[in-house]
Amino acid sequence: MIVGIDIRVLGNETKSGIEEYTENLLAHLLPLDSKIKFKLFYSSRKSNLKDYSLFGKTQGHTERSRMYDWLGLPNVELKQFQIPSKLLFGSSRFLDRPHIDKMIGGVDVFFSPHFILTSLSPECRRVVTFHDLSYEHFPEFFSWRRNLWHGFEMKPTWQSKLADRIIAVSESTKEDLIKKYEVDPVKIRVVYSGTDPDIKRPEDGLLEEFRIKNHLPKKFILFLGKLEPRKNIMSLVKAFKSLKEENRYKDLRLVIAGSRGWLDETIFREARSGNYKDQVLFIDQISDRDRKYYYSLASIFIYPSFFEGFGLPPVEAMSCGTPVITSHGSSLPEVMGEAGLMIDSHNINDLKSSISLLLENQKLATHLSAIGLKKARSFSWHRAANETLECLVR
Repeated sequence: MIVGIDIRVLGNETKSGIEEYTENLLAHLLPLDSKIKFKLFYSSRKSNLKDYSLFGKTQGHTERSRMYDWLGLPNVELKQFQIPSKLLFGSSRFLDRPHIDKMIGGVDVFFSPHFILTSLSPECRRVVTFHDLSYEHFPEFFSWRRNLWHGFEMKPTWQSKLADRIIAVSESTKEDLIKKYEVDPVKIRVVYSGTDPDIKRPEDGLLEEFRIKNHLPKKFILFLGKLEPRKNIMSLVKAFKSLKEENRYKDLRLVIAGSRGWLDETIFREARSGNYKDQVLFIDQISDRDRKYYYSLASIFIYPSFFEGFGLPPVEAMSCGTPVITSHGSSLPEVMGEAGLMIDSHNINDLKSSISLLLENQKLATHLSAIGLKKARSFSWHRAANETLECLVR
């Protein structure tokens, strides 16, 4: 059997949940069956994937080298082109050409880890992963350009109808596909994402060494994710400032880590106003190897997002034994279960009281930490890869 996989998302300059999903899934999927031939389709004028896997010398490239060892597997063939993405998208949208399966020499099934518009031959089976339909629920959280990309350029409704099988990363996303796009539930399979087994609490000595080296405060609450309106970071900043204004938790700091996104300047403006601007620390996107240190050093991990298809950061925080506060919406209750405190994402007082509760009730924090560790172990990339392969070969 020959399986084609679209890996164009790996050419993105910054890594979001889609890229992380693709990297981790491929690392576990491709070695599963040596009898299956995998052809990986990649096209970019800006970057060469082989450079990342073989010759990278910068910090970012070294990290990618570790992730892309699968390019050297005997049953894996990289099919690399330099066709601009815009040209491919436009041609697919208006001409239904070129057929990617033919470009890479023919495959039995073609898998897209994200609903990137792809033209395929009629005889080629199509499997696509849908992570979320946040753009349908909250178009105001995206720029007009991004909404155009979602609604018109990528044609997700069309892709959901054309796909032979759809992988949804949560029951929440599955229900959205059924309600919003009227997809037959029979062809949808829920496959939860996994967590990197390396994301776990380091030894205390290593943690303290990392904290000192990176100038982190001794006591802080943490947000980690892209800085954009959907993540509801503004509410977190306001809740933190309100707690400080009540003269509570003098030693507590707020650390916000992640790559910059649309309208992120509003977050910076809010954080830098008032008397506590020096107590809100912004850290750019954290490397894969450092995330476990930030999670483990935090007193609480807070993820007040308005909408998530899965929500990997809270699961990673649980893997490190850190108590979690997250919002009671979309997939998050499904993923968290009873392992964290749930809040109304529109209610800042709810967030404030939950922070106070965990800071003052060590017994509860310890209890949630133990439940979280157990819950996090149920999310495995090995399991996700096996279940994905079942969707591809059947």
